[in-house]
Amino acid sequence: MENDKPILAVIGGTGKEGRGLAYRWAKAGYTVHIGSRTPAKAQRMAATIRERVGQPDTPVFGTDNLTAAQKAEIVVLSVPYSAHKATLEAIAEAVQGKILVDVTVPLRPPKVTKAWFPPAGSAALEAQAILGPETAVVDAFQNIAYALLWEDVPIEADVLVAGKGKANRRRVMALVEAIGLRAWDAGPIENTPVVEGLTSLLIYMNKAYASDHIGIRIIM
Repeated sequence: MENDKPILAVIGGTGKEGRGLAYRWAKAGYTVHIGSRTPAKAQRMAATIRERVGQPDTPVFGTDNLTAAQKAEIVVLSVPYSAHKATLEAIAEAVQGKILVDVTVPLRPPKVTKAWFPPAGSAALEAQAILGPETAVVDAFQNIAYALLWEDVPIEADVLVAGKGKANRRRVMALVEAIGLRAWDAGPIENTPVVEGLTSLLIYMNKAYASDHIGIRIIM
C-alpha cells in the first residue's frame, strides 16, 4: 500500500530537539529528510535513527538544509534562534507553497529563564515575514522536553499548535498526534508570542524544581 503520510524535512535535525522529532516520526512510518549545514552530520544522524528504529530500510535520509526542504511536503525548522533568520533565508525558495513548522524559541542566553520577544513579536511571526504569504508558518513543540522525544517513553505533556490557517494547524496537529502526543489548536499566528514565551517559564520551573521535563497539560 502506498504511504499517504506527507514527506517531512527536519531542518536542524542533528540538534537535540530535531533529532528527537525525526526519530519519533521515523518510528511512526514517515519519510524524513534530516537537514544540516554539514551534510555528513545529517547522514550520520539518519544512520543512527535507522539503527534505533531497528529497521535498516527505514526511510530516513541526511542531506543539506536546502535539499531537505526541497524534498519535503512539510518542513520542520528546529534551530537555535541565533541561526533562525539565516536558515530561513537559505531555504525560503524551497518552502514556498508549503507548511513550515517552526520549533524555534527566541531565547537570549544566558538569560533563558526570562521571556524575550523579538521586534516581530515571535520567531513564527518573524519567519512569516521572511517567507511571505505563500508559506504557512505554524508553531509547535516549543514546550516539549527534547530528552523525552529521543527516549522510548510516553510523554505526558500537551503541544500547543498556533499559526497561519486552521487547515494548516490541523495538519500539524496530526503530526503531533502521530508521535503519541496530544495536540491543541491554539489559534492564529498572532498567538505565537504566548506559545513561545511559555518556554522560558518552563525552563525557569525546571531549574526551580530540579527537573528537566516539566511540560503543560490542558484540561477541559
